[in-house]
Amino acid sequence: MENPHKHRPGLMHVWQATKIAMQGLRAAFRHEDAFRQEVGVAAIAIPVALLMPVGITGKALLVGSIFLVLIIELVNSALEAAVDHTSLERHPLAKRAKDVASAAVFLSIVNAAVIWALILLF
Repeated sequence: MENPHKHRPGLMHVWQATKIAMQGLRAAFRHEDAFRQEVGVAAIAIPVALLMPVGITGKALLVGSIFLVLIIELVNSALEAAVDHTSLERHPLAKRAKDVASAAVFLSIVNAAVIWALILLF
């Protein structure tokens, strides 16, 4: 039996997946304060990284570390939305899931800070 929710194969799939991804970015920007703040930092940090007098590998690490923060924040936001959809009732497992996802965001920020410090200082 064919899944009615599956996308068409080929280029239509790429087009549909891109549209859905853009909807996700818009939803995160609209509903998630942390994502908006991190996009603001990225809007400054990425051009600065590209203008830095470092090699292409350094630029890639600087920019990549910023994108990683955004990516992990999107995963964190998705997990929080799924947990809240399941139940708004306080539960230790829901708290653990949200705390662990938040820790992933924190570590991605620490990772970015360390990469930027290493490249700028050495």
